[in-house]
Amino acid sequence: MKVAKLAVLLLAMTLMAVSPVLAKETIKVGAILAVTGPAAFLGAPEEKTLVMMVDDINKKGGINGHTLELIIKDSGASPEKALSFAKQLIEEDKVLAIIGPSTSGETMKIKGVAEEGKTILLSCAAAEVIVNPVAKYVFKTPQKDSYAVIKIFEEMKKMGISKIGVLSSNTGFGKAGKEQIEKLAPEHGITILVNEVYDKAASDLTAEVTKLKAANVQALINWSIEPAQSIVIKNARQIGFNGQIFQSHGFGNIKYVEAALPAAEGVIFPAGRLLVADTLPNSNPQKAVLEKYKKEYEQKNRGEEVSTFGGHAYDALLILTKAIEKAGSTDKEAVRNAIESLKGVVGTAGIFNFSPQDHNGLSIDSFEMLTVKNGKFAVLPEPKAKKK
Repeated sequence: MKVAKLAVLLLAMTLMAVSPVLAKETIKVGAILAVTGPAAFLGAPEEKTLVMMVDDINKKGGINGHTLELIIKDSGASPEKALSFAKQLIEEDKVLAIIGPSTSGETMKIKGVAEEGKTILLSCAAAEVIVNPVAKYVFKTPQKDSYAVIKIFEEMKKMGISKIGVLSSNTGFGKAGKEQIEKLAPEHGITILVNEVYDKAASDLTAEVTKLKAANVQALINWSIEPAQSIVIKNARQIGFNGQIFQSHGFGNIKYVEAALPAAEGVIFPAGRLLVADTLPNSNPQKAVLEKYKKEYEQKNRGEEVSTFGGHAYDALLILTKAIEKAGSTDKEAVRNAIESLKGVVGTAGIFNFSPQDHNGLSIDSFEMLTVKNGKFAVLPEPKAKKK
């Protein structure tokens, strides 16, 4: 009898010793995305990207033996919904990290909650204020909006443009971009003659673009992420505005082009290299990553073209994965510290090099100037040298 009890005790002790190895806990990752609503061109490809990646990671055995559980919340681009979902994911679901939100306004709404809950936030939104000033647990994957403005102004200088009009939506992204344009214009020799803010749900912007035309601006910059950016282009050409139209890096979905054709021809904007992956030389360090993601996404989604927005979600989960692997742990602090020390991570937006002072990790070289040519995205050619 004593032998039997001893055997049972030894078996129990053995099981206790090996059970953590045999059954590692699932890693819960939250995602707050604008899958529907005015920013669906952002959130929908982000959702599809994350689902595809998590399926692939789990089929390959997870991360360090841990499977991923993805909990997606559709905010519809509402900051109030995003805030409610963030609290739920942190307090009830106990997620390791939150990917998203899709928009800057939503991200700023939940930034404080993530800090208070000591939960990693990997935003897919672009406004620089998300990471400037740095918040301990908050990171973002799109390039800085100040870099986008600088790239546009540098292109304007090449084209001899100095007098412009600015349109921006009344969103977090629109406000942040407007502020960067106003701040950086003087040092780049740019004069803003007209500066208009419009409602994000606008369906007709004829009045706004008419003001720009009347002011004889040489070019128009529009800063938004909503379908309204396509309306700006159409309305501007309809009233006979012949100046150059620039868009922000929020233009990186071919659906915006399709909604504005043929008026979208010739629009110029800064973006990552995902949209022109097939034109990159084989020596480009991003080419293999970009082509792999593009191929897998388009095969999985019946030919739907990739967008920079899906790419932001790709980068967020890639960074989280790398950090968990590096930390060798699912402890929030260990993973957060690992993100902050990641270097040379090749993503869709560029090559990420994080630090305690930089929670975006991308340089201005992560941008390429693109244009719309024959209804497709193309690298903007260098302007021809003027004959002397």
